[in-house]
Amino acid sequence: QVQLVESGGGLVQAGGSLRLSCGASGITFSRYASGWYRQAPGKQREMVATISSLGSTNYADSVKGRFTISRDNVKNTVHLQMDSLKPEDTAVYYCKTASYREYWGQGTQVTVSS
Repeated sequence: QVQLVESGGGLVQAGGSLRLSCGASGITFSRYASGWYRQAPGKQREMVATISSLGSTNYADSVKGRFTISRDNVKNTVHLQMDSLKPEDTAVYYCKTASYREYWGQGTQVTVSS
């Protein structure tokens, strides 16, 4: 059974940093593309950053230069380093990976105060 568990969310002031982590069981991150997505109240879920099985990365324009996605193949964990946070980054952040189907974590709340 595949399970993804996010951690690291919280409340931070604008300009601050947070590091999200996503641990997996039942699936190996390095074999598939993975990503971080977010959903703000009243808005659709959107892609934040993705990392391919080969390690290439892709970012939403709104977070380029501020967020960094990475993967620890030994710990089977995907991270999202978020710097220079803005109030508009406030959302529930979800980790996703996909083999023959998609797997999502339960989400972690990130709140950025102005």
